Amino acid sequence: MLEGLHPQNPTHVMRYAGTEKTARRIADLIVETFDPAETASAAFENEADKRWEVEVYFSFTPDEGSMRDLVRSAAGDQAAQDVVFETLAEQDWVKASLDGLSMVEAGRFLIHGGHDRHRVPLNRIGIEIEAALAFGTGHHGTTRGCLLMLDHILKTRRPQRVLDVGTGTGVLAMAAARVIHQRVYAGDIDPVAVRAARGNARLNRCGSYLRPVTAPGLSHPALRGRQSYDLIFANILARPLRRLAPSLCQSATPDADVILSGLLFQDVAGVLSAYAAQGFRLHSRINLEGWACLRLKRGGLAPRRIRA
Repeated sequence: MLEGLHPQNPTHVMRYAGTEKTARRIADLIVETFDPAETASAAFENEADKRWEVEVYFSFTPDEGSMRDLVRSAAGDQAAQDVVFETLAEQDWVKASLDGLSMVEAGRFLIHGGHDRHRVPLNRIGIEIEAALAFGTGHHGTTRGCLLMLDHILKTRRPQRVLDVGTGTGVLAMAAARVIHQRVYAGDIDPVAVRAARGNARLNRCGSYLRPVTAPGLSHPALRGRQSYDLIFANILARPLRRLAPSLCQSATPDADVILSGLLFQDVAGVLSAYAAQGFRLHSRINLEGWACLRLKRGGLAPRRIRA
């Protein structure tokens, strides 16, 4: 999923300002509806007036009537009337995206663009992302929550077999590979994301450890095989997370950690129920920027919340 960054060569933008609940509903529906290579959606709070805004960037000319109908289905008639459309002036969006990216800290990990490469301290693990291909940069609460959870796990053990479902730009898989120096298995349903992840892996000198494949869930032979994973990431959305519960849990070792993200708070109960049916319980949870990141273990422990 695109996380607040423009698709390549955007030409139009749709904007909306209103309540947090309405803004998030619109942004989430856009993300689920459109190809992330052509459309990017972000909901955020305007610091000046404390209102929530949605910006949706398109690399094509959107059908305004259809977009208003889509907004109406998510947030009602008033929201559909309040959205506005603009045509964007041509500019270098790659440069604009890079200039707008700040470094993101998540425990020992530091996510950065090429322009900040020289600023990474020696005691940090730097993950460089090319903004022109970014589908997940660590700037979004879902990705950063997973990195923080990984950092917490690494304080007690070092995983040996790691799987990243819905890898996007490969941030989580690269972070794991840079630590364990072993093969990390990853896949994404979007071939554009897979190409981006492969390029980022080479850029971060872990291409020999990370060779993502195009696949929904674990459907690719390179992922399902006979492997059992002791660390599984799935940073996607609630519905596919529930659907993938049986296959993910069957691929987990007895002591595996399963890290799930891409969840709004109201989604957590349904996802936990799906994984409880497979014998997994909540171990710990991180709430960050309106999103929940869950760490599950077989049998479960006393659940606790980790402060981000």
